Amino acid sequence: MSVDQGDSRTSRLRATAHPLRLQILSLLTGAELSASEVARELDVTQANASYHLRVLEKAGLLEVAGEERIRGGVAKKYRHPWRESSEPRDTTPDEHGGYVRAMADELVRRHGDRRRKGILVDAELWVEPAVWEDARELVRRASELLHDAARPPRTDGTWHVNLTAAAFRMDA
Repeated sequence: MSVDQGDSRTSRLRATAHPLRLQILSLLTGAELSASEVARELDVTQANASYHLRVLEKAGLLEVAGEERIRGGVAKKYRHPWRESSEPRDTTPDEHGGYVRAMADELVRRHGDRRRKGILVDAELWVEPAVWEDARELVRRASELLHDAARPPRTDGTWHVNLTAAAFRMDA
């Protein structure tokens, strides 16, 4: 691996190792939004949203989808090209730890109210390899289905949903 690849991988992991940035990535999967729009949707300051958008863009996790003129200035619209910017696979346990912690924090925030109807499952089991591969494929397909169907926040006829999944072999 080249130094550039390592730096890119590390910057991507560091960029995703923050709960607010994970929220931003999810938000920008189905919408092209400016920093002001992200700030309003996530109830943060515009300066805070701008900072985190810059970190994500620099790490290659966002792209500028366009620009619009606002009060004599120009506002960038960002989007998250989730298929092109999936999480790097060749990471050390230390590099990966920040991402996993941010994901766990987001799961706690998102789950919140126990009255929510959903599925919460935890399992550490021994299964045949074919069963494992089928289960992994179903999780991957569920993720793709939801990401591909993502719409801008509060679009009529949509529900605000969450899918958090971690599936891995224990004895690699």
